[in-house]
Amino acid sequence: MERQQRLEALVSPTLESMGYELVRVLFQGRQRPTLQIMAERTDGQPMTVEDCADISRSLSAVLDVEDPISTAYVLEVSSPGIDRPLTRAKDFTAWAGFEAKIEADQPIGGQKRFKGKLLGVDEDGRVGLASETGEARIPLDAVKSAKLVLTDDLIAAVTKEQGQG
Repeated sequence: MERQQRLEALVSPTLESMGYELVRVLFQGRQRPTLQIMAERTDGQPMTVEDCADISRSLSAVLDVEDPISTAYVLEVSSPGIDRPLTRAKDFTAWAGFEAKIEADQPIGGQKRFKGKLLGVDEDGRVGLASETGEARIPLDAVKSAKLVLTDDLIAAVTKEQGQG
């Protein structure tokens, strides 16, 4: 996880200075390693191809100078998309009311995988999720991965938010 944190610390200031916010950094692959930078605009507007290209050019320069990865890799810049990953506490709050899948890094109440309606984050830093089997409270620091589930409600909300509805 040390590399992940170094990469986040390296790319975040550049993104912020350009008017974007880091959503996720992911470095994966052995044959053709890929560094995925997922960002969104701080003004709430939808990301464009030009936004991704601008970010890619700026981050390429920073990454070339800092050289945090010793092997050759592909830089991929993208927006979170409609069924976005949930990586920050504010994501769980902003998308409360929508369906999500969450995987914990350890069993919580005997299970690691959860699916249900997001209830936000409580004062103790636990993500609330209402499922058919009841309510789950997952500590934010135990969330291994989380993402929104593509539903008609989500599509309608995002489309309306972007002024297309």
